[in-house]
Amino acid sequence: MSEIIELARRAREASYALADASRATKDAALHAMAAALRENTDAIVAANAVDVAAAREAGTPESTVDRLALNPARVDGMAAGLEQLAGLTDPVGEVVRGYTLPNGLELRQVRVPFGVVGIIYEARPNVTADAAGICLKSGNAVLLRGSSSAASSNTAIIAVLRDAAAASGLPADVIQGVATDRAAVKELMQARGLVDVLIPRGGAGLIQTVVGESSVPVIETGVGNCHVYIDADADLELGLKILMNSKTQRPSVCNAAESLLVHSAVADEFLARALPALAEAGVTVHGDPAVVAAGKDVVAATEEDFGTEYNSLDLSAAVVDSLEAAVQHIRRYSSGHTEAIITRSQSAARRFTQAVDSAAVVVNASTRFTDGGEFGFGAEIGISTQKLHARGPMGLPEMTSTKYVVTGEGQIRT
Repeated sequence: MSEIIELARRAREASYALADASRATKDAALHAMAAALRENTDAIVAANAVDVAAAREAGTPESTVDRLALNPARVDGMAAGLEQLAGLTDPVGEVVRGYTLPNGLELRQVRVPFGVVGIIYEARPNVTADAAGICLKSGNAVLLRGSSSAASSNTAIIAVLRDAAAASGLPADVIQGVATDRAAVKELMQARGLVDVLIPRGGAGLIQTVVGESSVPVIETGVGNCHVYIDADADLELGLKILMNSKTQRPSVCNAAESLLVHSAVADEFLARALPALAEAGVTVHGDPAVVAAGKDVVAATEEDFGTEYNSLDLSAAVVDSLEAAVQHIRRYSSGHTEAIITRSQSAARRFTQAVDSAAVVVNASTRFTDGGEFGFGAEIGISTQKLHARGPMGLPEMTSTKYVVTGEGQIRT
C-alpha cells in the first residue's frame, strides 16, 4: 500500500469519529489548536525562516515571499481565526429544508460532512491552519498538501495542530500532511473513493492541473483578476481611496485589484489624481492609449496585461466610454472573482451588479473585502469562482454536502 493511500485510509477512519463528534468537542479542539499555535510561535516562526531564506536564495519575487512569511502577529492571526471558527454555528445537522409529503412521509434535507477533503495549495502556510480548522469544524478529515517552498513551516504547523486535536479527544489523523513531490500529488488526485473532494488553492497553473488530471471531484478556486470601475457619477475622492486600498493594501493576494476602468467623462480628472498616487505607492500602471496619454510613467498595456493577475504592484488600466463598455471589458478579461463599481447612481449600481457575473460584485467598497473572515465566515478554504454548490468565499456551509432523512409510519409505494 502506498503512503498516500495509507494516509487516505487513515483519514477515512478518522472522519467517522469526527462526523460523530459534538459541537462542544470540535470547538474545544479548535480552542486547543489556537492555544497550541500561540505556545509554539517561536518554533513555527523559526521553521518558517528556513523556508523564507530558501525562497530568497532561489530568487523568489518579494510578493511571493510576503505570502510565505510568518511572524508572531501572523501566527496570532492564525490562532484567532481558529477561535473565531469555534464561535460560529456548526453547519453539520442543519436542516436546509423540510416538510411533510401528501403521503405522510416527513422529509428533511440536512447538512453532512463531505468526509475526507484534500487541499492542494501554494506558498501561504497560514492556509494550513485555516484549512485544518474549517475542515474540523465542518466534520471533515483533511489531507494538506502545501508547496515545497513552505515545507518546513507546514510540517511544524501540522504537528502542532495534530497534537492539539489528539489532546482534545479527536483522532490525530483528522489532520494530516501530504508529501510535496509530484508523484504524491498525482496519487492524491487519483484517490477516488478514499478522498471525497479536492480543493486546489493557488495560481492558475496549479488549479488547471488539478482540474484536468484529478479523478476526485474538484471544487475550483480561481485566480483574482479583479476590477475597479470608476463610473461617470463616481465620487472621485472616494474612488481614489477605494482604488488605493484595493491595489496597495496587500497586492499579493487574490482579492487585490489588478485592473482599473475609468469612464471617459471623468477620466481626465480622476487619472490626474490617481496616477501620481499610484506612482508614489510604487505601482506600475499598464495603460491603454488614453491612460498612457494621461501620465508620463504609464507603460503601454498589452492584450495579456488586461487578463493578468499580477499579485504585485502592477495595475492594468483603460478608459471606457460607458458603463456597458466597462461590463464588456470585465466579461472579456475577468477571472470571475471580484469586481467593484464606484458610483453615486443607484441605477448604475443596479445595472453593474446585474450585468457582471462574478463571485462577488461590490458597490462603493474595496475588492479586498471578498474574504471569508471579512464576510463573517471565519477563516476560509478559498474563493470559488465556479458555479456549483460553492461560489465566493468558502466557509463552513460550503464544506458540507447534504443527505435526505425520510421518516415514515409504514408507508409503501404503490
